[in-house]
Amino acid sequence: MITILCTGSRGDYQPYIALAQQLKKLGKEVRITASKSFEPFVSNYGIEVYPVEADLYTLDIDPKLMKQASSADNPLKMLLAFNKMKDYGVLMTRDYYNACLGSELIIYHPGVTIGYFAAEKLGIPSVLASPFPINKTKEVLSVVMYGKAKSNPLSIHLSYTMIQGMLWMASGSSVKSFWKSEFKVLPKGFSKPYEKHNNENHPALISCSDHIFKRPKDWNEHIHQYGYWFVEETSDYVPSKELDDFLKQGDRPIYVGFGSMAINGKIEELGEMAIEALRKIGKRGIISGMGSPKNIGNDMLLIDNVPHTWLFDHVDAVCHHGGAGTSATGFRAGVPSIIIPFANDQFAWAYRAYDLGIGSKPLPKKELSVEKLVSAFNDALSEPIITNSKEMGRKIRLENGAYDCAEIIKKTLEN
Repeated sequence: MITILCTGSRGDYQPYIALAQQLKKLGKEVRITASKSFEPFVSNYGIEVYPVEADLYTLDIDPKLMKQASSADNPLKMLLAFNKMKDYGVLMTRDYYNACLGSELIIYHPGVTIGYFAAEKLGIPSVLASPFPINKTKEVLSVVMYGKAKSNPLSIHLSYTMIQGMLWMASGSSVKSFWKSEFKVLPKGFSKPYEKHNNENHPALISCSDHIFKRPKDWNEHIHQYGYWFVEETSDYVPSKELDDFLKQGDRPIYVGFGSMAINGKIEELGEMAIEALRKIGKRGIISGMGSPKNIGNDMLLIDNVPHTWLFDHVDAVCHHGGAGTSATGFRAGVPSIIIPFANDQFAWAYRAYDLGIGSKPLPKKELSVEKLVSAFNDALSEPIITNSKEMGRKIRLENGAYDCAEIIKKTLEN
């Protein structure tokens, strides 16, 4: 049995579900840790779930802390938010450790580092599986500082110290508390484990396309990046009659949705602003998860929970918050991106899309206005960006990141 330790929101789980799907194709038994909040979502894909009783949604965490963690728009705010949240991790660590018992290999999200130490204790391989580049390099800024700082040797070094430090801060203290309680003495060389994945028993896997962030040449040979990990839907998606009719009744619309970020603001106001901007440029819109905007009309459609992998193939452009998974799906669809980053690594995907010529200039949420949104829409729909986006989509669709990384895991077990 292979156990995948995962935590976070729906978007955090999706890459690991994709990895589990490919492992099952290779004949491997696999399970994913999931809280009650996400157990149905994971099991719907036919993946076994190891239940975690405590999670960020059931621990009665102060909503202010949740908002701070999901709206940190600079590195200092990120560090402070992660520091405040770390105490809650202690309550989840025991469940994660117990999930490792009886496993032949542990795969872990960089925010669940108990996976590395549990594997060492049990004498089995561990695999760091990250939804974004995390390992140190001298070539490019990490995703917490890309687009926010000038690139030089010092800033690059600091950027990886920061991203690894934040993730270690979020999980290291809880691992320490659990380990001392359970085993009295900390593991030898107890420290953040990310750079320890440097041999065939401890590889690292990255969900990212080489066409977005090229694999650094100075990574060790056991860090593998072959493309994004996209979930395979269990059946062909069939749109509702309302959605199907809307798509057939006119020009291809623009998608607008901010995922879980919308809860940090007045979602109806965000939706109304987007609708007004779309009308100014004469475009129809599909508005996702934005409540009930007052200015909705026949030229706009409100939706919830339509698979992006299907929907993005039917629109002219995608406007969103810049989550890693949503960004990747937009890139693969081959349509221009209008990214309005709210926090954390969302700025990196926004600036990278702009640098690659596949998206408009980043428009941070706090600077959002109808006029600026109109300008961003027009820029994204310009000919160079449309052409570049199509070519990027073609390249990304040729990659098979989840399968190739599953093969590495299989080889690790064989070794």
